[in-house]
Amino acid sequence: MTPPTASPDHGIVQLRAAGVSLVLDLTGGTLPRVLHWGADPGPMDGAELDAFARAQAPQPIAFSVDGAVPVAILPEQSAGWLGTPGLVGNREGAQFSTAFTVREVRRELPAEDAAGGRLTVEAADEIAGLGLRLTVELTPQGLVRQRAELTNEGATPFALDALNLTLPVPAAATELLDFAGHHLRERAPQRTPFTQGIRMRESRTGRTGFDAAFLLIAGTAGFGARSGEVWGVHTAWSGNHRTFAERTFHAVSLLGSGEVLLSGEVRLAPGESYISPWQYGSYATGLDELAGRFHRWLRSRPGHPRRPRPVVINTWEAVYFDHDLGRLKALADAAAEVGAERFVLDDGWFGGRRDDRRGLGDWFVSPEVWPQGLGPLISHVNSLGMEFGLWVEPEMVNEESDLARAHPDWIMSTGDRLPGRSRHQQVLDLANPEAYAYILGCLDALLTEYPIAYFKWDHNRDLVEAGHPATGRAGVHDQTLAAYRLMDELRSRHPGLEIESCASGGARIDLEVLQRTDRVWVSDCNDALERQEIQRWTNLLLPLELMGTHVGPGTAHTTGRTHALDFRAGTALFGHFGIEWDIARATPEERKRLAAWIALHKELRPLLHSGTAVHADHPDPAVRLHGVVAADRSEAVFAVVATGSTELYPAGPVRLPGLDPDALYHVRPQAPGDVPEGPAERRHAMLPWWTPEGVTLRGAALAAAGVQLPALFPERLVLLRATRA
Repeated sequence: MTPPTASPDHGIVQLRAAGVSLVLDLTGGTLPRVLHWGADPGPMDGAELDAFARAQAPQPIAFSVDGAVPVAILPEQSAGWLGTPGLVGNREGAQFSTAFTVREVRRELPAEDAAGGRLTVEAADEIAGLGLRLTVELTPQGLVRQRAELTNEGATPFALDALNLTLPVPAAATELLDFAGHHLRERAPQRTPFTQGIRMRESRTGRTGFDAAFLLIAGTAGFGARSGEVWGVHTAWSGNHRTFAERTFHAVSLLGSGEVLLSGEVRLAPGESYISPWQYGSYATGLDELAGRFHRWLRSRPGHPRRPRPVVINTWEAVYFDHDLGRLKALADAAAEVGAERFVLDDGWFGGRRDDRRGLGDWFVSPEVWPQGLGPLISHVNSLGMEFGLWVEPEMVNEESDLARAHPDWIMSTGDRLPGRSRHQQVLDLANPEAYAYILGCLDALLTEYPIAYFKWDHNRDLVEAGHPATGRAGVHDQTLAAYRLMDELRSRHPGLEIESCASGGARIDLEVLQRTDRVWVSDCNDALERQEIQRWTNLLLPLELMGTHVGPGTAHTTGRTHALDFRAGTALFGHFGIEWDIARATPEERKRLAAWIALHKELRPLLHSGTAVHADHPDPAVRLHGVVAADRSEAVFAVVATGSTELYPAGPVRLPGLDPDALYHVRPQAPGDVPEGPAERRHAMLPWWTPEGVTLRGAALAAAGVQLPALFPERLVLLRATRA
């Protein structure tokens, strides 16, 4: 690919990568404006870029100011913009509005034949006494990344209330997709028209949130997995944040985001700086391509998990707080028998923690439950060929704990009262250097004493009245940064340590926490039917290898719903596979069947954790087809899922997306997911092609016409395997 081009005065710059083009207007000395973010029109030279800018210029409508209103990446009222401001703050009530002037533009453009590039724009408002650094880049995968750094260059403090960055979308984007949800039902999609006004999604929970926008997507009417133009924005921040879509009467449509700052939370002393969260933007045709850009970028990171993701057994739903060495050894034996590779001891191993009312903060092995320490269990687990992992919740504290009794001043509060309890716990002020050092020392000691390969890092309450008790100042921003520092420091001291981001299930899932964690716990709900939806939409941002997906017991403890083992295991197959079930008490037949699913996962793991995730837009809402196609399109695996009673019985053919249209593929049922109605039920007259020999067709035929489905009972699934012939 040719390198980015610019007009002769370097005022207009075009960045190109992976079918995406970002055109930035840097003329006039004001903050950069995005002229185009979307499909790549091809390289444009200086004269073409100037003509492109003239062609995109809006007609002036004189209401706020005479002339056109340029909307910068950080919009300013001084330019006439009266929508959501880019910067909100003041210096003792003055300097509430900025007019930044660009001082310098630095370009880090790729070498010839490379893609993307980065611009760093240095600007200042000398009257307001503020400096601003904007970083804008287009990654080789076609993702836009941008953030801002604001510096107080004045002689008195500057109170910052908000800093929002934006990306424009065209008027053709008439529909919005964002996400609602709650504990046990994270990332539930919702669609609304993109009409005039603002759709603001804020999370004030002190973590990413069950109902966070996650991604806010604008698209052409009726966009789907494989069709329609879509533009999506993600706010990479694990604390309070906002993501919004805004359309004004003068033909401006944009997506924006930033951190939600509580009153008085950020007050910049002279010389101090604030750095905003990264904002990520993905443009594509269809949601699968939008997701694929995120997946490819995540996989390109130097710190992305490279070794095969070990099959996990977690003890929570097997034993809860009932920690007994003999019982846990038996569970480890059963786990090794079915093929597990990592054994994680969940809540209840420390201090006086016999239930959820006490002990948080006392991060030492309980002498009552573990008189010989964790050594005997870890030795047994390791002798079976499995790694050992441990549950922790370092940011929280029970009032009924040695730590809280010794240091009540370490509990986050407004300074004059404690917040209401949630799950019998409070939040530990990790921005307090003494509290931070104590927790770091406890966790470091555990990792030094024991061969712990993995922390399941939980975060089980929202941050309510989360202030620094010594000052009463709001502290969610500081707490978020302190949690990041704690993870970073532990991984620096113990380079082999892996961390899972868990927050009452899936309440802390974002691209910033994933800079220091190796997977996320998608949800506390292991009900396979609920998981089908939760995992599908989590996969919109994250590749499967970062998503914890476990096989729960036959009856889910979160819903009371009962499912066949094949449906539970086939759902967990598409992710970082694990077990959340007392399989020591499972029948021999159940363990044998589970072992077959684990063997299949290990066989498919290289494909599942490197390939392209695909989804079909099926007309029957009770039929789902999703799968993974190898990067070279040599093979693929698909799941066909009946989430309920289908409108037709059988439901008709399903199309197989993502294959090479010109290649021949051998398509056949994939064991153990080849029995439509469960392993214990008799197979009646089947489809002519539903045999181990299957059928051989071109990718174009499989995408256009598909293959006929067998009849599926509700809440069942089957697997299809496709291999280039």
